[in-house]
Amino acid sequence: MFFILSIVVQVLLIVHCIKTGRNTIWIWVLALLSYAGIIAYIAAELLPELLGSRTAKRAGRNVKKMLNPTAELRRYEDAARVGGNVASLQDYAKELTRQGRYDEAIAQYRKALTGLYEHDPNLMLGIAQAQFGKGDASGTRQTLDDLIRLNPDFRSPEGHLLYARALEGEGNTAKALEEYKVLASSYPGAEAGARYAQLLKSQGRAEEARKIAQDLLDAARIAPDHYRRAQKEWLDIAERIGGR
Repeated sequence: MFFILSIVVQVLLIVHCIKTGRNTIWIWVLALLSYAGIIAYIAAELLPELLGSRTAKRAGRNVKKMLNPTAELRRYEDAARVGGNVASLQDYAKELTRQGRYDEAIAQYRKALTGLYEHDPNLMLGIAQAQFGKGDASGTRQTLDDLIRLNPDFRSPEGHLLYARALEGEGNTAKALEEYKVLASSYPGAEAGARYAQLLKSQGRAEEARKIAQDLLDAARIAPDHYRRAQKEWLDIAERIGGR
């Protein structure tokens, strides 16, 4: 019965896939993976439409990426090749960074740094993120120094945190602690505070580390549930450092 039911559902979903113009890769997924393919198709294609929520749509996108991780990259690559404008190059470079292809990402960002965008802070920040991803802490810090020199009014919490991490990666602990201290009270989320506490602890300043970690935990207790879910990784670190 289960086998027959699987065949029927597979056929129906394949017909649905063809009639609605879905990506033809789903036909192979449904035909070859049986119930696993059925679940993936429903999660990625049907539920987001039926529920219409951000969470369902995000889950659908995640399933699609898992089944075809390079699809988005190819789409951005095609747009960059055809359009060749700064926005398409930036999108392509961001996706290359997400895929861990850092040198290619840097090349695309540098290609976009022309004309009116020669010193664009968002493009320069993208280069710094790719440099840090490939393990070049000194290059990251230098790029961010240039960014601020050329764009003194630019403000970015992500860029500030990246600067602190680059300093830490270079071994400039004293300066990194200064930057983390500022970020701990201003960064939107628990990551900066957790990293500050970690670095303090590594320098033998355990009591200061526990206080920072405990402040994060106290703030999280009165925060909405979605904040605690989003910051779970960093709150778990804070718990290990300063939990009672």
